[in-house]
This record gives sequence, structure tokens and C-alpha cells, in this order.
Amino acid sequence: MRRSLLSSLRAHMGRLVAACLAIVLGVGFGSLAMIVHASASHGVNETIGAQYKGVDAVVYPDQATISPADIATVQKLPQAAAAVTLTTAYMDVAFPDLVRGTTVPIDALYDTQHIAGPGTSSGRLPTATNEIALPARTAAKHKIAVGQSLRISSYDDKSWTVTVVGLLDDSKYVGSASAVATPAAVKIFDPGAYTRGIALAAKPGVSQQQLTSAAQAVVASGLTVYTGEAFIQHEVKGLTNGIDVLGGVFGMFAVIALFVACLVIGNTFTIVIAQRTREMALLRCVGASRRQVFSSVIAEATVVGVIASAIGVVFGVALSALGLALSREFDWGIPPVPLHLDLSSIFLPLLLGTLATLVAAVVPARRATKVAPLAALRPEAAPAAATKAGILRLVLGFLLLAGGGLLLGVGAKQHEVLIGVAGGAISFLGILAIGALLVPALIRVIGALPARSGGVPARIAVANAVRNPRRTAATTSALLIGVTLISLTCVGIASVRKTFDVSMDGQYPVDLMVTTYKEKMPASAEQQLRDIKGITQVVPISTVTAKAGGEEIDVTGVDAGKAGSVIHNAALSDKLKPGTALVTYPVLKRLKLEDGSPLTIVSGQHKVTLTARLAIGVDPITTTSADLAKLTPSAPVTGFWLASDPKADGADVVDAVEQSIPTVKDLSVQGGLAERTSYTKIFDVLLIVGIGLLGVSVLIALVGVGNTLSLSVLERTRENALLRAMGLSRRQLRGMLAIESLLMALVAAGLGIVLGLLYGWTGTSALMGGQTVEGGVEYAVPGTLLIAIAAVAAVAGLLASVLPARRAAKVAPAGALTTE
Repeated sequence: MRRSLLSSLRAHMGRLVAACLAIVLGVGFGSLAMIVHASASHGVNETIGAQYKGVDAVVYPDQATISPADIATVQKLPQAAAAVTLTTAYMDVAFPDLVRGTTVPIDALYDTQHIAGPGTSSGRLPTATNEIALPARTAAKHKIAVGQSLRISSYDDKSWTVTVVGLLDDSKYVGSASAVATPAAVKIFDPGAYTRGIALAAKPGVSQQQLTSAAQAVVASGLTVYTGEAFIQHEVKGLTNGIDVLGGVFGMFAVIALFVACLVIGNTFTIVIAQRTREMALLRCVGASRRQVFSSVIAEATVVGVIASAIGVVFGVALSALGLALSREFDWGIPPVPLHLDLSSIFLPLLLGTLATLVAAVVPARRATKVAPLAALRPEAAPAAATKAGILRLVLGFLLLAGGGLLLGVGAKQHEVLIGVAGGAISFLGILAIGALLVPALIRVIGALPARSGGVPARIAVANAVRNPRRTAATTSALLIGVTLISLTCVGIASVRKTFDVSMDGQYPVDLMVTTYKEKMPASAEQQLRDIKGITQVVPISTVTAKAGGEEIDVTGVDAGKAGSVIHNAALSDKLKPGTALVTYPVLKRLKLEDGSPLTIVSGQHKVTLTARLAIGVDPITTTSADLAKLTPSAPVTGFWLASDPKADGADVVDAVEQSIPTVKDLSVQGGLAERTSYTKIFDVLLIVGIGLLGVSVLIALVGVGNTLSLSVLERTRENALLRAMGLSRRQLRGMLAIESLLMALVAAGLGIVLGLLYGWTGTSALMGGQTVEGGVEYAVPGTLLIAIAAVAAVAGLLASVLPARRAAKVAPAGALTTE
């Protein structure tokens, strides 16, 4: 049997290429996901570990602040060789390239004899109270050099001039690093500087646990003492939650890709073994047992699985190394991550790929052993229209579809994500189970038009596409999974984004609110703001201090005719009219008012009574400019409400606004633009990553479509030759196969988009229903993306038919008619 196995592999390797390619892509992608996740986690562990080298215990302010008494007590511990206080002051630093200063954390230096401290990439660490060392990346951003002077200020308007004496090496630092100064300098800058922890080094012979227990016994309740190793893991967990989530997402997509690969492999082996029925029957006739035939097929699958999986692992390692090299080459805001290979990221994908191939080959191998030798030597009978197993499969499929649909509805209505996910998975399994009935029916519906107008080749193509329902359903299912998941991702992210936008419009109805305190806005301020790239509308506001309900409250006036151009919430904009005051909920409660109650506002000798209307996201009391003029006839302009271009980079717009109007000392910039932009970027990245990752499964599925067509061409060699002999041209033959492939791709795309819409909407409802302020969910249909998905699937289906069609067209009719 060994020689038979080797000769079989050599003879049929061309037919197994698609199965090999599918498993290479699936395993390669899984290996890529695991290696990148392992490298990122290992890199963060190494980075955090280096920052806390020599730390055996840490007193951490978990539910209470660290007091001077706690510091003094810990420093007297007999088990501790050193105890350093980790102190940070948050100061306003005036960089030369900025109009106004920006907040920079400044850590106090400490004795590094036992516990590692910061190092410099150039210059030295500070030794005097008028010296400071900046992180290298911060210095590069603001073009600060060693020896340069900076002005720093405290929250109570005290300021000092300091000299930059060194640049800290923050190349491997996760996030933004702090500046450093001497402990005396930090105490001068901020006498009440925040104590973020106490780091302890143990004396020789004292374990980390012993030191931790001793420290926990003497510090106040509410303070948590970690061992050095536990604190590193605590810090790593705070930084790697995103990495872990990303690893989970990558792993999920890898499983999907491997599942699709299993479908392709199973379909390939089914077709290949069906075509080798006579060959296996001859083996049985010359003495091979059923067990030997089964073992031969399994051994063949094992060889294919091991070789393809090994190639996939190498492919994944190469892609991982390339991706990490690019992350080091370009500034993506993350520390350099070296390639880290562990046993699990190498051998687990190899094992899973081999097992997937074996599992996919078991059913075809069992079928091969069930055919009697003499029966297999006779011509194959036409497949039965229905079988008992097929009927049971359909009944089970409809039951799964109904049960899954019910769970989907419950999950969406009750906002239970896990129930919704279970319902989606079960209902999709039902779709796959009834695929042999559903897919041919849809192909007949879609194929009605080309069959009517495309002539004989088109009618033959439709007939060929539904000739073997199970094979067509299996081939289409692989593509259906990918299209459904991509459509689900697009619809889900579009719906979540729309829901988020509506929620943001309710919480932050104005993009940016620019105000000043105890100063007047210059006459040129409005034009300066209009000149900022990304700002589309600027509306002046005036704020005065008046009395309402016996207490002083800021009252803002805005032109009612212009307010609608900067307020995104149409309902809120409609409320703003003469005789009405928009009042925030805390102010309503404080004044003991309700929505619709009369509100009397007094300013000096002037008084006005307005109707209070509940509002969110605006100033405490907002009125029209006309009503404000009744209180203060000559109220000065104290700020502006701004609207921005949705296509502009919100972070850049906020930075530009914060650095505008240089004659104003204290400029406050508030609003939801920065938050909206950050979430929009997250949605865009998720969409790109999701589509890119799921595209791998679609690629595998299209390989399966091409493979099915190729093997179908081999099956129908005599048939195609007979059609050629009867007058069918090569061009018509290629067109016939293209239509057959196109029909399968369109059915998968159409059904996948419909399922993606359904799953995307119900998933959004389950995920976001209880998260918004008002509990509402907005559903979106990303029409352009869905059309693009359908178009890509159609084009890919046509491309998948190119090589099989060329092979079919090259065969001479006379020679093909003699093929056995």
C-alpha cells in the first residue's frame, strides 16, 4: 500500500493543489495571529519588567491615598533594603512651538542603588532644582535640545524657568513617558505632588512574598501591596487588554479561515475520491481490504496536511517577521516589538492544520470503502433525487434555522450578546444544512435570465451548476461564510457608528465650545477660528453671571438663527427659541424645577422669566441672544461654538483651536469632537482589519470554487468533448464555465449579504441596546460597501473559472471522446 500511496500522490497531486493552498492559507493565517500576539505580549512583558528591575514589592494606592505616615512606616521595615517613593507632579510646560503650555507629568528621581531608574539617551539626569530631563520623543516633537530653557507653571499660577540637561531614553517605553526632576524640585513645583506608589527592594534572604506580607501588615487599609512579579503582571494586564482582545479577534478569524479551509479540503477529497472510484475498486479486486483503502486515503490526507501545514507555518512566520519589521520601521506609536517564536505558535497551527485535513478527509474515505468492487466497476448510476439521510439533514436544518432565529430575536430584544451569538451560529448551521435545497433553488432563480437570453451554453451552465446539489452547496458554503462575515462586519460597524453618532449628538450637540475666563475675546478671534482648516461654522456666544433661584449661575446667549448650524441635535436646536431657556439636568434639580417650569433670571436691575427646557451637552443655562440682551444689553462676546468638517482629522482641529487666539491667556476648548474622532478612527481600523482578515477566508473559498470547477471539468471531459463535436466553440465553452462559476459566486454573495444584514442589525441591537443614553439603536445599510462586496465576489467567481475553462477548451474533441 505504501507504493500505491506514493504513486497516488504523484498521479493526483495536481488535483490536490487547491486543498494544499487552502490549508496553507488557513494555517499561515493562524500562525501569523499567534506569533504576532505572542511577540507583542512578550515585548510588553520585557519592557515593563525592565522598568521595574530590582523591585520586590510595591505599595499601590488602590482604594486610598498613600500618606506620609505610610511612607515613613514602610521605610522602617526591617525586611526592606530600600524603599523609594514614586512621586509625580503635573505641570504646565510652555514649549516654544505652542501658543499655550501643555500638561507634562514630572517624576521625582530616587536612589537607584537597589531599584532601576530612568536612563538618558543624551545629556545627564538633573542634579539641581532648576534642571529637568525630558523624554526623547517629547523633546523631538517640540524640537527641544539639551541646554535649552523652558518655562513651567503650576495650577496656582506659579512659574519657574528650568534647563533641559538630558533626554530620557523612552524608545522602549509603552505610552508617553514622564519628565524627571530632583525630589527637591518636584516638592517646590507641587508640595502636594501625587504619590503613585512605594517601591521596595528586599534584603538578602528575604523573599518577595515575605516583604509583601510585612508591608501589607503596616500600611493603611485601602492600600494594596503587590509582589514585584505580581505588580509587573498588574501593569502588563492594564496595557495588554487591547493586545489580548486583538489576539482573540485574530484567533477567531484564524478559526474561521481554518473552517473554510476544511470545507474546501472536504469537497476536494470528495470529488477526487469519487473520480478514483474505479481505481479503488480495482485495489479491492486485487485483495485490498476496506481498512487498507480507508487507511490509504487517510495516509494521503496526512501527508498533504503535514506538508501544507508546514508550508503554512513558514508562511506565517515570514509574514509576522515582515509585519513586525514594518512596525519598527514606521512610527506607529508603539514600542519596537521583536519577533518571538514559542512552541505553541509553531506546533499548534501545524497540528490543527493536519487534524483539519484529516477530519475533512474522513467522510470521503468512509464513502470510498462502502462501494462494492464489482459495483464500482460498472458505470455510475445517476444520483437519487432524495435519500433518507438527506431528508433528515433538511429536517435538522430547518429546526436549527427556526431555533437559531428565535434566539437571535431574544438576544436582540433583551440586549444579550451571548444569546445573539449563539442564535446566529445555530441559524447559520441551519442554512448550511439546507444548502443542498436552498442553493440550487437560488441558482435556478438567478440563472433564469442568462438561461433565457444566453442561449444553449447558458442553459447548460445552469443545469451543470445544479446537477450535484451537495457539491454545489459545499462549494458555495465556503464562499457564503466569508461573504456573510464581511457583510456582518460592515453592517455591524456602520450601525454601531450611526448609533454612536446619534448618541454623541445627544451628549455633545456642539463639536467644540471655545470660551475664556476673566478675559474678552479680541475682535479678530472669530476670523482666526474661521481660518482654521477643518472648521466650517463659527457662532459667537456671550456668557454673563446672573441669579436664578437665589444662586449665581452662568447664562449663555446665542443667536437662535445661527445656532442650528453648529448644533447637531435637531430636537435641541428646535427648543432654542425666544422665551425658552435650555437648562441642564443638574441645574434643574438644584433649582427644584421640572421640564417646562417657569424660570426667572435676574441680573442687576433686569429680570426675565423663561420656560425651562431640559438639555444635555450645553452650558448650565442657554438662552437666545435676544433674551440675554434683556438681562445684559451690552454683553461681550466670551466664546464661540464651532462646527467641523466630518472628513477633517478631529485631533488636528482640536490642537489648532487650542493654539489659536494667542492674545488670550486662558482658553478653554470643550466638546465631543476629540472623542468622536478617536472612536471614528477605531471604527475605521476595525473595518479595515475585519475586511482584510475575513478576505483570507474568501480567498480560500474562491480557491475552492476554482478547484470544484477544475475537477468538474475533468469529470465532464467526454461531455464537453461531445458538446464541442456538436458545434460548441471554445469561446462558448469558456463562457459556459464562467456562467456556472458566476452563478455560484452570486448566490453566495446575495445570500451572504442578506444574512449579513440580518446578523449585523440583530447584533447591533444586542450589543448597543442597553449602552446608549436613551436606549435607542440606529440601523445602517452601507450600500456602497455591500455593492462592492457583491461585485468583488462576482469578479472573483469569473476569475476562478479562467484556468478550468482554459484547460477544458484546450482538449481536442476527438481525443477527449476516447477518455475513460
